[in-house]
Amino acid sequence: MRAWLLHHARAAGAALRKLGRSPLSTLFNIIVVAIALALPAGLYVALTNIQQAVRTLSPEPQLTVFVALEASKAEVSLIDTRLKEHPQVARLRYVPRERALEDMKRASGMGGIAEALERNPLPDAFVVDAADPAPDVMDRLRTEIAAWPKVAHVQLDAEWAQRLDAVLKVGRVALLLLATVLAFSLVAITFNTIRLQMLTQREEIEVTTLIGATDGFIRRPFLYYGAGLGLLGGLAACGFVWTATTVLNGALIDLSYLYGARWEVAQLSWRDSASLLAFAAALGWLGAWMSVARHLGRVRPR
Repeated sequence: MRAWLLHHARAAGAALRKLGRSPLSTLFNIIVVAIALALPAGLYVALTNIQQAVRTLSPEPQLTVFVALEASKAEVSLIDTRLKEHPQVARLRYVPRERALEDMKRASGMGGIAEALERNPLPDAFVVDAADPAPDVMDRLRTEIAAWPKVAHVQLDAEWAQRLDAVLKVGRVALLLLATVLAFSLVAITFNTIRLQMLTQREEIEVTTLIGATDGFIRRPFLYYGAGLGLLGGLAACGFVWTATTVLNGALIDLSYLYGARWEVAQLSWRDSASLLAFAAALGWLGAWMSVARHLGRVRPR
């Protein structure tokens, strides 16, 4: 075990020396990798902030169940009982038509209109808080209740949030596609970089092979080189995203002051940053492994 750890430590040290041997070339490779990672990471930060803003600005979605005007007290009571017994209903508030009319009279600019009415045109209503506020669950609950007898209409008070959630789903799919494409590009960058490294070290590989070096011994430094390149690119991508978010927050200060609110874009979390670094290192390792597997036989003496 100790010998195995020593071999890997030496391979990692050799990879670090290769990265520092040509700093300019390494810097450009890191920048290219960082750009490929920063684009999906920035889009992820944008989607996360939009979701948080929606949760902050919008209340929990509610269903408003309007009872038919001709419904009797017994029929209204039956709807009340069915709603209370429904497993998807967490809280229920009954709004009789008389109270709704009084609220309408107290509303700004509506008192005169309400007084002029010959009869109360407002129905009895129930305000329902669902146990699960997920848009698809709320939509199924609305459809179910709307089919009950003496239910005139069921209104979902957060339909705009549903539409925004659908837009965010499209954004998440776009993020996944973009991340997939750029992941392939990162693998391709590492693949080509390792190929050039192997060509420049062809004589060294030939000599180590002649003195009995195994494929694993030759492959190991290149794998660490690829992982190190991906890791450094991931660190640079986190720096790009952090810088862009900080600059944007600075620009939002004046706008927030004008509207009397505090608007701030949340940074990439430590957990997400760690995931990005691990993902970048894994892609770099994969690209290096593919390149070594393809080209080692070509540079090794026959």
